[in-house]
Amino acid sequence: MSNQPPPPILKFFAYAHLPEHLQVVSKPVGDLAEQMARELPPGAELSAGLRKLLEAKDCFVRAKLP
Repeated sequence: MSNQPPPPILKFFAYAHLPEHLQVVSKPVGDLAEQMARELPPGAELSAGLRKLLEAKDCFVRAKLP
């Protein structure tokens, strides 16, 4: 577990502002991002993984749109 401050990218995984039907898609991905940021050492691979996870989250949310 890291004592580093959370990566700034985590702010883009926020979901409380979304309508409830989109929160159910976004929340699990945001929770995973926070878990990975806590459990993995900071570095290029964590940054790349979080960027790709953010891209995936955005796709999942758009897939849920009418």
